[in-house]
Amino acid sequence: MSATDNSVDYQSVNTRSMSSNGETDGAKTMDLSTAIEETQIAVNLFLNNHFGDARNRFEPWADSSCYHALGYCTMMYIQAAMTFEPRHIDAAVDALKRSVEVCNKQRKKQARLKWNKVDYNTYTDEEVHAELCYAECLLQRALVTFIQDENLVNFVKGGLKIRACYNSYKECRLMLEKRTWSDETSRVQFESGVRFGIGTFNLMISLLPTRILKLLEFVGFSGNRELGLSELEKGRALEETLRSPLCATVLVGYHSVISFAIGMGDGDIPYSNKALKPCLDKYPGGAIFLFFAGRLKEIEGETIDAIYKFEESINSQSEWKQFHHICHWELMWCYAFRLDWLMACRYAEILYKESRWSRATYAYLKASFLCMMPDPTADTILQLQQMFTEIPDLKQKIAGKSIPFEKWAVHKSKFFLDKGNRLTVPGLELIYVWNGFNIVGKDKELIGPMLELIEKTLNTVEKTKAMNSHYGDDFALNMLLKGMCLKFLDRPLQAEVSFREVIECEKQIQSELYLVPFAMTELGVMLMDHDKLDEAKELLLQAKNYKKTRQLQARLHFRIHAAMNTIRYKLKNKGDKQGAAELEISLGSEDLSDQGFAISEEIKTRMQPSIYQ
Repeated sequence: MSATDNSVDYQSVNTRSMSSNGETDGAKTMDLSTAIEETQIAVNLFLNNHFGDARNRFEPWADSSCYHALGYCTMMYIQAAMTFEPRHIDAAVDALKRSVEVCNKQRKKQARLKWNKVDYNTYTDEEVHAELCYAECLLQRALVTFIQDENLVNFVKGGLKIRACYNSYKECRLMLEKRTWSDETSRVQFESGVRFGIGTFNLMISLLPTRILKLLEFVGFSGNRELGLSELEKGRALEETLRSPLCATVLVGYHSVISFAIGMGDGDIPYSNKALKPCLDKYPGGAIFLFFAGRLKEIEGETIDAIYKFEESINSQSEWKQFHHICHWELMWCYAFRLDWLMACRYAEILYKESRWSRATYAYLKASFLCMMPDPTADTILQLQQMFTEIPDLKQKIAGKSIPFEKWAVHKSKFFLDKGNRLTVPGLELIYVWNGFNIVGKDKELIGPMLELIEKTLNTVEKTKAMNSHYGDDFALNMLLKGMCLKFLDRPLQAEVSFREVIECEKQIQSELYLVPFAMTELGVMLMDHDKLDEAKELLLQAKNYKKTRQLQARLHFRIHAAMNTIRYKLKNKGDKQGAAELEISLGSEDLSDQGFAISEEIKTRMQPSIYQ
């Protein structure tokens, strides 16, 4: 089946849309059912990689139809988010402002007090759908605020816009539940949109550390992971709606990307494959769904099949080359997992040259993979010295603060120069830092060669101990990595010994103190997996309260948060309600960084007056 076999007769629908009210191209109105039908065609075009055609279908009606306005600004937002080009960001901001105005004009105008009951039956179908489109436009307007300008005020403004958006979604839910619907098609389309919005909010907010989550709940948000997944699944099940592919995309993205990036790597992969299949059947050449097919293969440990899928996604379209960068990122890791450092370096270089997201990160990735090449020549060492020297100048700031991983890349670059132009297994260290062992661990044929490389490096570290002023750093890093390999080779006792050696050699570590709390965390997670919950909780709390370094702190706390939640669920399942409650209290008392706390306090102060409005 070709990428457009599932398409509709675009010309005939276009003719109907122009004549639906007896008007021509110059018409300024379009009835709701035709607008939804037109938008579905544009969505099909977009998901079949015809991005320009989809945008051209939205644009003529973007100043009059809510759904066309939403579709057009969504495409502009996606382009801005992929490129980070100032001109694309400005164009997206302009489109989003106009879209919010279009939707706002068509919403129900009704002044009311909070305690007054609302008769949602007085709302027309056009008005309730305008409310839904308004909520989605506000969400995108908030998100683009975060990349529009690098100052704290914009972060606060973004938070305020998200609150307004969330309140609008809650209003939509009441409309869905309390309104009597005369048009079933309109109701189903509306329901899928509400479930998409409420589900996405709850799922994303549930990922935040507990103290931030409690603050957000105080000002009106909710963050229930189970509710989020349930709402998105109900929205996905409404297969013939505009937003069912979006629900499927968020669900698969959560299970296959987010849970591995900041959680325990415990996403539901069988479910993800099930949710993705209808999308691949309908859009077999769709770049987005081919990417997710590759990602699912990757996290199942089938890196060769994953590489084929990512390459297929790249080859499926050339209109939005920025989307290729997402596949390049995953291809880089697939080759790194296979210890093919040359190919990993190649894709890091492509990202460094073409992507604007974080050149310091890409430069460090490229240099680290190059460091892994055996028997480097004098020219290679000179090239590495130049690359690591340049990385600090590539660092950028958002809201006056450096990106955490860029700060770490700068630190490691200086460490390279201090150590006489060398780093110890930086490629394997990167795999660990980016949670790659949760993927590599699925295939023992990938883990085995890593363990061999680590053992060989440890032998070299021991032999050169007398002349190595950073022996403690090198030893601790290799022992942490060795522990990870042993864990996934089902050798938990040996893995525990490796993790404890890292903790015990803390005083010998000069620079890489982040290794100590991470070793505590990994040991705690392993004990948790073997139902030694009290020991696991104690180690995780020690890691959380470790104050000797702030390196990679956000990544550490996300991992601890995910592990603590798992322990809490296990305690509840065992009937230990008191233990679960005590753990929740300890989670709620976790510290925030100065930056995070300042932003949270500012948002809380600005939001409080509007809570009862």
